[in-house]
Amino acid sequence: MLKAQHLSLNSEILFKKGGIMQQTFKLRKFAPDDLQNVMQINRVCLPENYTDFFFMDLHQRFPETFIVAEENGEIAGYIMCRIEVGLSNFGFGGLIKKGHVVSIAVMPQYRRKGIARALINKGLDGMQYYKAKQCFLEVRVTNDAAISLYKKLGFEVTRTISGYYSDGEDAYVMTKKL
Repeated sequence: MLKAQHLSLNSEILFKKGGIMQQTFKLRKFAPDDLQNVMQINRVCLPENYTDFFFMDLHQRFPETFIVAEENGEIAGYIMCRIEVGLSNFGFGGLIKKGHVVSIAVMPQYRRKGIARALINKGLDGMQYYKAKQCFLEVRVTNDAAISLYKKLGFEVTRTISGYYSDGEDAYVMTKKL
């Protein structure tokens, strides 16, 4: 029953602008036909790029956490996650299921509309579907806009990884209990 309820993902998101609610984008699960568009968003928005196999592997293993946002029929952004088993990022308990936000990106022309927030929230829903107890992600220590958003969504910095990115920049690991 939970699965059927969760699969009705074509949620319409409204954005409040000047006091008037406007429909601006919708969220849905990634489909294989979206691959080239998602890879293009990844190339435009992020220096860390992945192979088509990597995207498709995560889609096949964790379809509930691979979500795209569409506006006017175009893919504006995506979130791609996986479920892992490991020690709690908060330093307590034994092995737990954790959701890992592997990649999230929104095209520049679609930013500041709540798309990233909606994608993260829908990704978190998918992680709960897979019974994850925590969610974590890595973010560049200089990415103030993303860090601010993640904090607003209840994430906290749990550690720093020196030289995490290929250009040598450090990453914060940010974690949220689910």
